[in-house]
Amino acid sequence: MGAYPKSFENLVDSFQKFPGVGKKSAERMALATLDMSMEDIENMREALLNGKKELRPCSICGNLTDQEVCSVCSDDSRDKNLICVVEDYRSAFAFERAGNYKGVYHVLNGLISPMLNIGAEDINLSSLMRRVEDLSHPELILALKSSIEGETTTLYIKAIFEQKDVVISRLSHGIPMGTEIEYLDMMTLDKALFDRKIISD
Repeated sequence: MGAYPKSFENLVDSFQKFPGVGKKSAERMALATLDMSMEDIENMREALLNGKKELRPCSICGNLTDQEVCSVCSDDSRDKNLICVVEDYRSAFAFERAGNYKGVYHVLNGLISPMLNIGAEDINLSSLMRRVEDLSHPELILALKSSIEGETTTLYIKAIFEQKDVVISRLSHGIPMGTEIEYLDMMTLDKALFDRKIISD
């Protein structure tokens, strides 16, 4: 990009730090910002800084929030005995966009992966065990992607709770192998949730 001013190159490099943004997309985004008003630029800057400073994991479920406890966990109308276990907050956001789930979430913030040296102690599992202890006949819906890591994590969670008074189900298998939960359309996600299956031996 030698033909570009250095400040423009720096702007393009900044946009390329976002996942899935290649060089051409970053150039288009950088050019678009030059057409924005200074007020819009300042608002964007403030939103970025505030997001970085204020957003944090919910102290109960691990979902993304700007409060100590997220809006789902603090909502008394949600079924606290129905916990949808997801890999990350993007998956929780996908269920909320679909709009029909009335339970709560537990965000693992990762999946067990022996190949990447990620064990059960490296993800948010211990807090899930503590949550379940305080509930009466809860159901865990394992909404994890269909991958080796997802299956390994599913089997591990099943083993933890199989001797306890916990129903463990998973999304129906209409979901293509390897698909990320956050990219499913709302109808597919709703059907997978409604048609969930109890995990048996």
